[in-house]
Amino acid sequence: MLSVQIGAALSVSLFDTVGAGGTAWLRLTAGAVIFLLISRPQVRGLRWPDLRAALALGVTTGLITTSFLAAIERIPLGTAVAIEFLGPLGVAVLRSRSRALLVWPALALTGVLLLTQPWQGTVDPLGIALAAIAAVGWGTYIVLTQHIGDRFAGLQGLSITIPVAAVTAAFIGVPQAMGNITWQVVVTAFGLALLLPVIPFSLEMLALRRLTTAAFGTLMALEPAFGLLMGLLLLSQIPDVGQVIGVALVAVAGIGAERSGHRDPVMPLLE
Repeated sequence: MLSVQIGAALSVSLFDTVGAGGTAWLRLTAGAVIFLLISRPQVRGLRWPDLRAALALGVTTGLITTSFLAAIERIPLGTAVAIEFLGPLGVAVLRSRSRALLVWPALALTGVLLLTQPWQGTVDPLGIALAAIAAVGWGTYIVLTQHIGDRFAGLQGLSITIPVAAVTAAFIGVPQAMGNITWQVVVTAFGLALLLPVIPFSLEMLALRRLTTAAFGTLMALEPAFGLLMGLLLLSQIPDVGQVIGVALVAVAGIGAERSGHRDPVMPLLE
């Protein structure tokens, strides 16, 4: 989560050069190169249902990355995060094993709203629509990532999905980035790729092998809390009382979700 917050903040530095779409494409392309170098997929024995799921996750990842970066180009980050969190929240509610466990997603939603305070931002219909697309994509990403993690050993699944995500983002990213790519931009893209997607996507896949999708979706509420704490520690941005209460609520929700959301790891079928 810390890596995601840093990566999102630093990605803005490339917007003026290659645009939001170009930034998403370059970051995913660099991530694809890194994943293929560290974990080459084993295509022997790969069944069509597994490949289809990996392709779907790749397209979803490309859409999430492109739409979210385009959203924060138009609306405040807090507003975009609050809207995007509706995706993991929906997964947490729909995949909850009992009504009693719904208290954790409810606490998480309240905490995220207090943290991000989306009502303070300007209203941009296109920006809100882009964040909503990212929300649907993020919910789908959680479900598909767990499926891929259960099917593929190690990080093999990501070495298929991230290249597909890069191709998906290329339709918007290439026209924006063409003519503006320099060595400095390429080096920056590889650095950003480590922060997002390489490190967080790898850790999220490992986590989803051990947690239910409902618990994981609730735990995602901790992400804006990390952003707030980074602002306090690195930028001397003092949170208000409501934001402090929001941190406390998402922390309680995260602890509750983690304790009630364990699942036995599944042995991957494709080594």
